[in-house]
Amino acid sequence: MSDKKKVYVKTFGCRTNVFDSQVMMSNLKDFDITENEAEADIVIVNSCTVTNGADVGVRGYINGVEKAGKAKVYLTGCGAHTKGESLFDNKKVFGVFGQSEKTKINGLLKEKERFYELGDLDFVDDTIVEEFIGKSRAFIKIQEGCDFRCSYCIIPFVRGDSRSMDEAKILEQVSTLAINGFGEFILTGTNVGSYGHREDRSLASLLQKMSQVRGVRRIRLGSLEPIQISEEFETMLDAPWLEKHLHIALQHTSPTMLKQMNRRNKFESDIALFQRLREKGYALGTDFIVGHPGETEELWQEAMENLKRLPLTHVHAFTYSKRDGTPSSTMKGEVNGAVAKKRLKELTDLVDANNYAFRKEFANVPLEVLVESEKDGRYHGLDQFFNKIIIDSPNDLVGNWLSVENYQVEKDGNYAQF
Repeated sequence: MSDKKKVYVKTFGCRTNVFDSQVMMSNLKDFDITENEAEADIVIVNSCTVTNGADVGVRGYINGVEKAGKAKVYLTGCGAHTKGESLFDNKKVFGVFGQSEKTKINGLLKEKERFYELGDLDFVDDTIVEEFIGKSRAFIKIQEGCDFRCSYCIIPFVRGDSRSMDEAKILEQVSTLAINGFGEFILTGTNVGSYGHREDRSLASLLQKMSQVRGVRRIRLGSLEPIQISEEFETMLDAPWLEKHLHIALQHTSPTMLKQMNRRNKFESDIALFQRLREKGYALGTDFIVGHPGETEELWQEAMENLKRLPLTHVHAFTYSKRDGTPSSTMKGEVNGAVAKKRLKELTDLVDANNYAFRKEFANVPLEVLVESEKDGRYHGLDQFFNKIIIDSPNDLVGNWLSVENYQVEKDGNYAQF
């Protein structure tokens, strides 16, 4: 039995944080990693700070660990830059460290004295992650930071400006993970579509090179901006290795609201792009903020009419939550919370209906499924359209790739026996 201290990593927020947590775990040479929080001697909180509510969630979690009284707590992630100082000063955490310091995690956890080390916002990851603990898919971080300055967003100020990972390192990591049995790769970053910006590289070129690595079966992308779907990118839309689902961040469909949010996309060009992609057989998702300051009933109705014109099948929609330190946080015209929730439901109901119609339309298309998990004797996975499927089978299917031809399309998902 090992006498090493056990470390549990609690990850909040986005896929970039998921990757960062794996980087930290891969650098823990003198500690044991546990997926059981209750047995941990040390808890690393990889935090999110995208909204004030995210900060509250992180702080509540830390308070819970403190109350249990067993584990020593460390804070990293985006919240280290916004709430790290107060949590450190109030002795809620033993140490605080920024994202640039995560590769030093093994040494940091050995420190005898409390520390506060944010590092810098210019770092570029070079860790090769060889395994993803508890995951059937591999996350590959290809860039960090964002050059956009949307009115509601704090992330550029805690992640820095956009910079890209070294292409050779990315391909080395993909190759290593493919050898270790991973077939699906999810590209992550703060702003994935800006990969290679200012460096004479492009996302499309990287994808082509990744697709040539032996063992790569499917590549999924994180959120892209409409202006990042280039002509070069569109030439790859028929490639069999590219997931037939793209998530393209619109945030709103009212031109007035897009201007208020300091967005770069324009609705008329957005709809033309979405229609081209839909003609190629793609399922399409987006991010959408409901109830941003200034969203009047008239503007909301305009947004809904525009949404009905979009071939959306997936949506990551949420009601606006104030983030201190952003221009939106001081804007007038706040939307009542109950009104925002009603609008959110109207939006999600529309997209849910679109998704059901899409799945029925493509019901004769074989689904290429990576089975990710098992629960209550049923297997769960995602197909090439990023739709969930639940499979009944007497065999252990976790981690397997299946081509499913016979399945039932129900409103809440697809179902099959295998």
